[in-house]
Amino acid sequence: MIYLDSAATSLYRPAQVVEAVCQALTSLGNSSRGTHTAALTGARMLFETRQMLSDLFNGDGPEQVVFTANSTESLNMAVKGILVPGDRAITTVMEHNSVLRPLYEMERQGVCLEIIGTDDLGRLDMASMKQAIDSGAKAVFCTHASNLTGNINDIRKIGGWCREAGVLFVVDASQTAGIFPIDMQADYVDVLCFTGHKSLMGPQGTGGLCVRKGLQIRPLVTGGSGIRTFDKMHPLQMPEALEAGTLNGHGIAGLKAAVAFIQEQGMEPLRNKEQKLAREFYNGVRDIPGIRFYGDYSALERAPIVALNLGDEDSAEVSDWLAQEYEICTRPGGHCAPLMHRRFETEAQGIVRFSFSNFNTIDEVEAAISALRDY
Repeated sequence: MIYLDSAATSLYRPAQVVEAVCQALTSLGNSSRGTHTAALTGARMLFETRQMLSDLFNGDGPEQVVFTANSTESLNMAVKGILVPGDRAITTVMEHNSVLRPLYEMERQGVCLEIIGTDDLGRLDMASMKQAIDSGAKAVFCTHASNLTGNINDIRKIGGWCREAGVLFVVDASQTAGIFPIDMQADYVDVLCFTGHKSLMGPQGTGGLCVRKGLQIRPLVTGGSGIRTFDKMHPLQMPEALEAGTLNGHGIAGLKAAVAFIQEQGMEPLRNKEQKLAREFYNGVRDIPGIRFYGDYSALERAPIVALNLGDEDSAEVSDWLAQEYEICTRPGGHCAPLMHRRFETEAQGIVRFSFSNFNTIDEVEAAISALRDY
């Protein structure tokens, strides 16, 4: 099997991630729910992982790192915990439904929503974004990279505009966390939402958000916190303010091992390999008659994604054929990115997405090129 669907989830992970999860399953207690060895082991592991993630993103410290199940939960927390009826919010057509649907829900409650478009290559209209920010808003919700095209947004520029205008900047780093450098201070990011199971190479069921110190977000869920048991209100201190119930300690232990792997290997070499594989694939199929690409492939910095269609062939037919005939795993359909598909007029056809991991090989890329040419 050749797995080229890493933008959906990492299939190949460092061996130490598996080892860490297995060890945690037999050693971790419930953090903040006791003072015995197992509970303290869990508490130390969570703190160390928070610290590593804060360092990775240059956040405001471990207490500002909140664990969730995935980016969707993180983004729901940010959208619903920041906005109130009457606020104005800005987002883009590049967003995943994990951003769009919570925003639509808030729009029905009285939030004014403006959606910034793209050009024919799916590149964000930066002039319209700046104009919208300068017009005033409560917050901008923006993806770092499109999960469909791989196009990267200049979050430092957008963040600078937001900071100058007094607008909160919330970034969806689902496709970039762990493989592209993100500096919350230099990029003026107020809330960074991430998932653990994609480019961070951790287990599914892990994710989080890093919150700028001093910014209060209303909790999405309240309940058990392990502290302040007799208070009727959920704790206001971070990170407990946004965490309720038992965390996925076993998964977070694997995430910690994944972040350690990235730190050991170096983010840049990992990213360079993924981008090289994606570029080799693109160059190997670009002259297939009738092929159409979606995204800006002239950009040097882009997520390791190649989105394409073969003429008018249904994307599901192509993807299924690749899986059945060559055991090549890709993602067809709508990719939870409805506005981008509407922009490309591919709602009915869908798009075939190839996405690469640093665990893929050049031999696998060449096999995928040959397979697509055989269709």
